[in-house]
Amino acid sequence: MDHQPPPFFNRGPAPLALLTFYIALSLALLIADARFQTLEMLRQGLSLFTHPVQNLAHLPGQVVEQVSSYFVSLARLQEENAQLKRTRLENVSSLLRTKQLESENQRLRKLLELKERPTAHGQLSQILFSARDPYSRRVVIDKGLQDHVQAGQPVIDDAGIVGQVTRVFPFVSEVTLITDKEQSVPVQIVRTGQRSVVFGLGNGQLELRFLPANTDVQNNDLLVTSGLDGIYLAGFPVAKVVRIDRDATQAFARIFCTPIAGVENFGEVLVLAPRPTVALPEPLAKQTAANDRKSANKAGQGRKKRAKKE
Repeated sequence: MDHQPPPFFNRGPAPLALLTFYIALSLALLIADARFQTLEMLRQGLSLFTHPVQNLAHLPGQVVEQVSSYFVSLARLQEENAQLKRTRLENVSSLLRTKQLESENQRLRKLLELKERPTAHGQLSQILFSARDPYSRRVVIDKGLQDHVQAGQPVIDDAGIVGQVTRVFPFVSEVTLITDKEQSVPVQIVRTGQRSVVFGLGNGQLELRFLPANTDVQNNDLLVTSGLDGIYLAGFPVAKVVRIDRDATQAFARIFCTPIAGVENFGEVLVLAPRPTVALPEPLAKQTAANDRKSANKAGQGRKKRAKKE
């Protein structure tokens, strides 16, 4: 009678089977999160625990920066103060004239019964760190859900458009820069008024697309937001044309641009409030509602006719 002794160690599933199971589970989670955002709540919960750890990791650098800034020489501060005073005195006349022109413009708009341009409001935020993904251009700011930040809000600096809030956590938010490959901004050429769309290339540059090869575009042309996307207000500087490649065999020209704002080297940004929804004029709203009712009535009559035929 053959009798084998029991194994010295309890053996579980084969390593190849475990590897196959974990690979399949990882792929399923990746697909589910990419398509249906199933892990968004888990990510929000984990951020509550990782936020103190991130603050602790950045604490030494912040201490060193504060100590170094504390020991700035008094002579340098006095020199900067004197320069600011000189600049302020030099700009007083222009500032006063600008205020006078603004008040005159407001009076003319009221006389002509024109709508005032929407003003931009927002809250100041600071860049904490850049995202760790080498294939994207994203940064993390110190404003989140507790500061009423929403996904889709535009972000600017003192020069122009920086990016757009794409993900919001309880204490921080993720901003995708306009140089990211997944970002596009409707723009308008200031010199000619031509409208188009500028796309990020992922390498710090932008490309102006969908313009014919013989279009009137020149180097150093300024691009500003057109305001047609419902996200960015019109008139914000976006980019400047730096190179134009025209090929007779291609229908569109390749136009490369560089961002106006300090997209890669800024510290503070302004998160603008979402654009208000624009109500349709009353005649147009009534016409749209009437068209909707007619469409609904036609659809109901069609269903009744099909039911009778059946």
